[in-house]
Amino acid sequence: MLNFLKEIFGSADPPPAPLLDKPWRQINWGDKQSVLQYVKDYRPQIKGLELRILVHGPAGAGKSSFINSVQTTMHGRSCTLALADSISHDSFTKKYATYKIQKESPQSFYPFVFSDIMGLEPTNGVQVDDIKLALKGHVKDGYRFKPKSPLAEGDQFYNTTPTVNDKVHILVCVFDAKSVSLMTSGDADLTVQKIQNIRMEATNLGIPQVAILTKIDEACREIKQDLKNVYKSKSLKKKMEQFSAEVGIPMNCIFPVKNYHEEIDPDSEVDSLLLSALKHIINFGEDGVNLKLSQSEC
Repeated sequence: MLNFLKEIFGSADPPPAPLLDKPWRQINWGDKQSVLQYVKDYRPQIKGLELRILVHGPAGAGKSSFINSVQTTMHGRSCTLALADSISHDSFTKKYATYKIQKESPQSFYPFVFSDIMGLEPTNGVQVDDIKLALKGHVKDGYRFKPKSPLAEGDQFYNTTPTVNDKVHILVCVFDAKSVSLMTSGDADLTVQKIQNIRMEATNLGIPQVAILTKIDEACREIKQDLKNVYKSKSLKKKMEQFSAEVGIPMNCIFPVKNYHEEIDPDSEVDSLLLSALKHIINFGEDGVNLKLSQSEC
């Protein structure tokens, strides 16, 4: 009888729940201070090393905003270290720039730096060859990217003798979570191919790689309602799995975050995700440097 009624009136089964019963990855939301202190206490094993973190990704994904958000989290107040734009869909960053985060004492900085570059675009934006040069430390600060031609030897911004601190120690791909579902369509596929090309070069150089998925609150209604749903959201987990499959970065190296955008004061939950990502970025970068050092001593 029940089946007969369903045939007549249709199934009344409720839609699947958008959230998992339990988070598939743990974040200690109530104790950001321990992770913050871990980051502040970081000291590279190699004396004098500045761990260089190169952020790259499509224009508008939130690369500069991620750098600013990290500084906001570290300082406990709103900061704008790297200029960012919320209107244009083209890359706002035009020059190669290195950003240091100052400690509480003047003229003292944390031993990790961020390098920001022009955004990847399907037929424009930063040249893949320029990013490959940056990975090897050949690009000097202040170099203005030229979408039609890469940096050449002999240019005043070409570093012929890069030091260990000029070279990139970890590569961070920043991608908009809202755009993951469009990765294989049209021009977006060309951007993915560029990311894969850059990733291959980094792999050949022994540089660890992670990914940051931004704008997660805009990509998922349940996360917008409560940021703590980030690892319960079925749709976000699916986006992370798709991104991993397309780009090749393992799931345990992909970190969803919410950059500071509208907020003018720090938020504990926003900080928790940012600090979790930063902690792993530092750890992976340090592991990569130490592995290279051990191999060179063999």
